[in-house]
Amino acid sequence: MVSSAAATVDEYLAELPEDRREVVTAIRDVMRAELTDFREVMAYGMPCYEHEGVTEVGFASQKRYISVYLLRTDLKEAFAERLAGHDMGKGCLRFSSPGKVDLDLVRDLARATAAAPGPVC
Repeated sequence: MVSSAAATVDEYLAELPEDRREVVTAIRDVMRAELTDFREVMAYGMPCYEHEGVTEVGFASQKRYISVYLLRTDLKEAFAERLAGHDMGKGCLRFSSPGKVDLDLVRDLARATAAAPGPVC
């Protein structure tokens, strides 16, 4: 799934193949638990979390990986050591399979996002 036309995150999750739905739902659960002052929305064809109208985090099930979009440049710098062993794009942390998703890292990134504002790329 590259981009979804789902209107809600629940609809998005329902579209996912069963082998990915569980871990993507777990990512959502982490985001919802940690980003309490953020609003969950569908944007750019994927679930995203906005703070004061600015999208700071998103996640998606792509064809060849599961991605967490880190749109805060300060977080990429602060977590450079922990992110070093992962497949990274400009604003994207990629996990090649559901079994490789590091929920502890995702949780720590979400906590850091919620803790203080920062620049969005």
